[in-house]
Amino acid sequence: MRRPPIPGLVLADSWLAPYMQEIRARLRLYDGRVEALRKKYGSLMEAARGYARMGFNRDRKTREWIYREWAPGARGLFLVGDLNGWDRTAHPMTPDEAGNWEIRLPADALRHGMRVKVHVVGADGQGRDRIPAWIRYTEQNPENFDYCGLIWEPEKPYRWRNTRWSPAHIKNPLIYEAHVGMAGEEQRIHSYAEFAEHVLPRIVKLGYNAVQLMAIQEHPYYGSFGYHVSSFFAPCNRFGTPEDLKKLIDAAHGAGLAVLLDVVHSHAVKNTAEGLNDFDGSGGQYFHAGERDSRHPDWDSCLFDYGKPEVQEFLLSNLRWWLEEYRFDGLRFDGVTSMLYLHHGHEPFTDLSCYYNDRVNVDAVTYLQLATTLVQMIRPGAIVVAEDMSGMPGMCRPVDEGGLGFSHRLAMGLPDYWIKLIKEKKDEEWSMGDMWYTLTNRRYGEPNIAYAESHDQALVGDKTIAFRLMDAEMYTHMACGMESLTIERGMALHKMIRLITLAAGGEGWLNFMGNEFGHPEWIDFPREGNGNSYLYCRRQWSLVDNDQLRYRFLNAFDAAMLRLAKEYDLPGSPPARPLNMDEKNHAMAFERAGLIFIFHWGGENALPNYHLPAPSPGSWEVALDSDATSFGGLGRQDPAVRHETLADGSISLYLLPRTATVLKKL
Repeated sequence: MRRPPIPGLVLADSWLAPYMQEIRARLRLYDGRVEALRKKYGSLMEAARGYARMGFNRDRKTREWIYREWAPGARGLFLVGDLNGWDRTAHPMTPDEAGNWEIRLPADALRHGMRVKVHVVGADGQGRDRIPAWIRYTEQNPENFDYCGLIWEPEKPYRWRNTRWSPAHIKNPLIYEAHVGMAGEEQRIHSYAEFAEHVLPRIVKLGYNAVQLMAIQEHPYYGSFGYHVSSFFAPCNRFGTPEDLKKLIDAAHGAGLAVLLDVVHSHAVKNTAEGLNDFDGSGGQYFHAGERDSRHPDWDSCLFDYGKPEVQEFLLSNLRWWLEEYRFDGLRFDGVTSMLYLHHGHEPFTDLSCYYNDRVNVDAVTYLQLATTLVQMIRPGAIVVAEDMSGMPGMCRPVDEGGLGFSHRLAMGLPDYWIKLIKEKKDEEWSMGDMWYTLTNRRYGEPNIAYAESHDQALVGDKTIAFRLMDAEMYTHMACGMESLTIERGMALHKMIRLITLAAGGEGWLNFMGNEFGHPEWIDFPREGNGNSYLYCRRQWSLVDNDQLRYRFLNAFDAAMLRLAKEYDLPGSPPARPLNMDEKNHAMAFERAGLIFIFHWGGENALPNYHLPAPSPGSWEVALDSDATSFGGLGRQDPAVRHETLADGSISLYLLPRTATVLKKL
């Protein structure tokens, strides 16, 4: 197709003019790949139906089973399993010129629940039993932890109830990030069914409009938090069956929640017994070959070769599978920074040239452009979030402009900022200017998901904001009525940090499960180092449900904060506008969505008769007060008091220590 001489990305940002040729070159690569897929399959959509061509499928006419596997370097492939008593020579497969191996079986040769593997004699001459790459469900033997693929063809396919659900109306996502396995209180792995019954109602009651499910793609090691994927088309068997997952998603839709999948296409587990690594014995295939390029330096995992058409088609088909088979409403792409750069984010991003040089993985850029285009074809208006800390220009701009097509990027600098601030500086040393710059310095026109903390900040080796602020006293002084300056300070700052991040930090919001009520302690998955304990791999809902403990106040504030955000379309409003930055008194105020947000970070003295500019004349009243008794505060402010705009255009307030106040105009 003919492209305009100046890409839309450059028209929108003249600072990118020196890199126009690079942007146009990326568009040519994208156009060339789309054209190649069109010639081969007819369309991008059809190219992403690889799961209907590969793996285990039935012939529509004869009902015969057809099993296909791509293994171009292999010397031989043999289907093994319950169908042949695990005879590794009984069912040989036949290759075509492209390295796609095939075997046809009678309609009754395979049945629902049968265990299967494929025995691969690789290019290196070694024979290995492997899990079929396109398998749709797996089973792990509890005695020897061996994985098998399962034929999954239930007699009665799941019948969807909420068939008219669409995520298109959710323009500004308020995301509840959750892990199914650790979503219960007992010291064990919890299920899809339990999550649907017990956790979804909490999410709805709080006011979130989306739930993001972590660790859904099958992974052999539970402690990897789902980031070392082995079987990309199979839902995690620890939590239940594919039908259980569908029922969970259906229930979420019925409750008005969009469901996002945390998709891991940035790398894959290096295990050969369970994963794709060295599948055909050639040392590469799905991944880069050679020691320098084949392993991620931090994650000890395999790196996809995004330049190979077969790899692109495998990953694109994977996206379509989850969106159509399981009806996910959107995706959160993990590790986008690692994908985009050959240095995986290990080099600083000091100027625009860092995004347009030979250290950018242009094959990954093309894949992500194809991926976001495909997602919007399948789910128009889908939420597609990039976990990117590099600030790549155009991440959330349309592909036709030269962008990457994501709907949002995670504002990854915000949680890092808060943790650094809490760790390294006393309250009275916090800079209002630095805080404001960090919260608002982003590429406007490219929506951000703001968050104060996610699962990353809760994992062992780090601490949540609540735990950093209150630490050991959370074990002894969270009972209502107990006096503790540490707890009072911690709760006050916890509310303020979350509110200002939501109000000024982006065009969406994300919270990790339990952080809304200041869940104590870290997340530590069962492992050898802790005696395989589940003590810290669960959520203690009894804490927030106990009226005698203060956790319920933080939970109530989270709900009130979200009600305000939805009532005034806060994330969908133009960026926050500063009204006052007072370094001396540690006070700040800004306007967004017609509301005035006032924060007094000082912990010692109140500020009586404090004047700040009003965005418009009129009467103002309290819309949200972090010091209200319903939020665990001292209730020192009368919510009925109205604040009139004075002749000089200011309003006069009484600012209490460590409080946040939101004013709305009458």
